[in-house]
Amino acid sequence: MQGPSLRSSPVTLFLSGDVMAGRGIDQILPHPSVPHLFEPYVRSALGYVALAERSAGPIARPVEFAYVWGDALAELERVRPDARIVNLETAVTTSEDAWPGKGIHYRMHPGNVPCLSAAKIDCCTLANNHVLDWGRRGLAETLATLRAAGIRTAGAGRNADEAAAPASIALPGGGRVLVFAYGLESSGIGAAWAAGRDRAGVSFLPNFSMRTVDEIARSVRAAKSEGDIVVASIHWGGNWGYAIPRAERAFAHALVEGAAVDVVHGHSSHHPKGIEVHRDKLILYGCGDFLNDYEGIGGYESYRADLTLMYFPTLDAASGRLVRLGLTPMQIRRLRLNRAADADTRWLETMLSRECGTPGTRVEREAANSFVLHWG
Repeated sequence: MQGPSLRSSPVTLFLSGDVMAGRGIDQILPHPSVPHLFEPYVRSALGYVALAERSAGPIARPVEFAYVWGDALAELERVRPDARIVNLETAVTTSEDAWPGKGIHYRMHPGNVPCLSAAKIDCCTLANNHVLDWGRRGLAETLATLRAAGIRTAGAGRNADEAAAPASIALPGGGRVLVFAYGLESSGIGAAWAAGRDRAGVSFLPNFSMRTVDEIARSVRAAKSEGDIVVASIHWGGNWGYAIPRAERAFAHALVEGAAVDVVHGHSSHHPKGIEVHRDKLILYGCGDFLNDYEGIGGYESYRADLTLMYFPTLDAASGRLVRLGLTPMQIRRLRLNRAADADTRWLETMLSRECGTPGTRVEREAANSFVLHWG
């Protein structure tokens, strides 16, 4: 198919893991939702604000919309990526249709959507295990609110075709970034959330079979023009642990080899996981939570889920080949992203080099507060 004119300069993306702007974070923003929850131990979203304040000190409320991004905003301004893509792991709704039998329900009030605009987010992927927490009415409002704010979505829709359709981000100088988003049961998405011919829901992958790869390949071929960059954003796997299942690795390789995917953007784990470069294409198996309200909650401290990363891959515009991957470490503190301290940065550097999935792949400190990936 005929596409826009091609660009020759490299393309730099900003990718992150889960952005959970609901619950406690929603409560400190200018338009908090009704705070009631249906969790076994916490019955009000304000309880998560109290936990964070007990851990790190008081938070003056309401905060400005940009507050939660903290030091990440200056880093985005420094790098100036061509496209900014996050996995938004919350509904954006006032719906009271809490999904029955589900213990955790995330939502952000639609009046707080300017917090996403404050970071100039281009695309929110939605194929995750929280976007339908407040029912299909909540999903419809989420989609409408994001689109009214000029934010593209991928991975959820009013029907299966809409959920499977890629978000398209035009690049300066020609070409596009096409973002396809998918979710798997291993991340906690039930089959009841799958979009259907006449049913709203998420773009749900039933398995890692070659038939699934072939279906994705057909979708990519139908949408991609010469010079486009294809990102497959996938919500998969459990919350904790560094091990990468053999099936996930084989599936990621197959997407690169057989479906013309340039970047596999994996998320669901609450902490960063290993990075692989396969046939010169980037595979992020788990980006970790980028923003959440988990401060002050005990358990799993060894994974340092308070530490998170900004991923800045630079790709060759013509081939999608990875040219460079910069990573900037951050720490979530007082429900805000802050530059990680030196000791925390060293911890992340050691962990990433240990867990990288390609022989010879390692991260190396580039400056006081950033890394660069070496591979091959």
